[in-house]
Amino acid sequence: MPFSIQDLQLILPEAFLLFAICAVIVVDLLVKPTQRDVTHWVSFGAVAATLLLVVIDRGADAVGFSGMFVHDAVARLLKIFMLLIVAAILAYARTYLKDRRLHVGEFYELVLFATLGMMLLVSAGSLVMIYVGLELLTLSSYALVALNRDSSLSTEAAMKYFVLGALASGLLLYGLSMIYGATGSLDLARIHLADTGVGGHPSLLLFGLVFVVVGIAFKFGAVPFHMWLPDVYEGSPTAVTIFVSTAPKLAAFGMAYRLLDSGLGALAPHWSLMLAILAALSLVIGNVVAIAQTNIKRMLAYSTISHMGFLLLGLLDATPSGYAAAMFYAICYALMTAVAFGMILLLSRVGFEADDIDDFKGLHQRSPWYAFVMLLTMFSLAGVPPLWGFFAKLLVLKATIDAGFLWLALVAIVCAVAGCFYYLRVVKVMYFDAPTEKKVLELPADVPLRWLLSINGVALLFMGLFFGPLLTWCYRAMGAG
Repeated sequence: MPFSIQDLQLILPEAFLLFAICAVIVVDLLVKPTQRDVTHWVSFGAVAATLLLVVIDRGADAVGFSGMFVHDAVARLLKIFMLLIVAAILAYARTYLKDRRLHVGEFYELVLFATLGMMLLVSAGSLVMIYVGLELLTLSSYALVALNRDSSLSTEAAMKYFVLGALASGLLLYGLSMIYGATGSLDLARIHLADTGVGGHPSLLLFGLVFVVVGIAFKFGAVPFHMWLPDVYEGSPTAVTIFVSTAPKLAAFGMAYRLLDSGLGALAPHWSLMLAILAALSLVIGNVVAIAQTNIKRMLAYSTISHMGFLLLGLLDATPSGYAAAMFYAICYALMTAVAFGMILLLSRVGFEADDIDDFKGLHQRSPWYAFVMLLTMFSLAGVPPLWGFFAKLLVLKATIDAGFLWLALVAIVCAVAGCFYYLRVVKVMYFDAPTEKKVLELPADVPLRWLLSINGVALLFMGLFFGPLLTWCYRAMGAG
């Protein structure tokens, strides 16, 4: 496939990250195990430099590599927040990994490869690029979940994730092949011109759409394709859980947007109804089952399922404003979840994972500031005004009503109210239960972790009060004004 200098300029951040990954591998081979901090800082620098390249890129919207790679405002916005979150995760995870002898180069290399896959996924202009980006992300994620080879729980979670993920990838590939057979093209822009009568194969195109929606639902963790998510969240080392639960959700939104709008926008009446059913199931089952959980990682897993139901609500409208609301929600969710799992990392120590809700008992008495940070996080996840999560929910509910799904908006409101129970339970445990340990909380010596976590938590309140600029950015990226 011929390409030009302009094509290379479009893909410069991804190319830089690929070379940086090679450098990280070489550095990790040269340093001693006791010098693993060098690998950490080189990896962090690679992410920061890639982020800088994305931020300073002011080029106009364009496509490269014969339409396979899309350079537009949507991809740029998603890449900025994905890289910000990955940089924060690297900072969060360092002390946790060192304490558990998991501070190995493989963690950084796999995270960077997954990040590269996410960047390719949100810039995909063809079915081939979508599959390449998705597999690069998922294969890295499988290995990350199994990072703690001495833990049977991690091994079991990785096996479940791999088997179900392979099945979902196969179904998605089957759907993509049927779309290609119906339209005769791998290019999303050309597929977009197709309707149910193209080439005399409307049934084949619709059949392929069903499998594509299944693949998207699995990546989001939507019901009934959610079985992997609670086990992976609980079984993974928390440093891996925080990665799997945040940035890949932005990539999943990017994949859904490229496939459903850029490629299959003409079939919106069909896939909107499918997404409505998935959203309703996710909202109900996610919130109901979360109430019964005592492990906070499993509770947050079922919370994620319900939040993915809310995210799907924004896609139902199939308009720029609906997509903008969904993207705004995805960014909000990723940053909220980063704080929640960051708090688990903060409270964990050698031999103690702080993954039960009871482990947060009396946190206000032991550390009032971090109890307040966790309170902000729980209230934001619950959608309590004036926190960020409230306005994100409000926007997707509006998009749902605009799409003509009033009944689904009512279901979402009832589920949101019911979901407040398990979030408030964590707040109640922190502020009203006696602590199991009377001594002041021993915070890790990692100062960047404490500062970054505090900033991330306070940002949920700040962004709730001043969400306008980000929302405008999302609207402009989607061409909604």
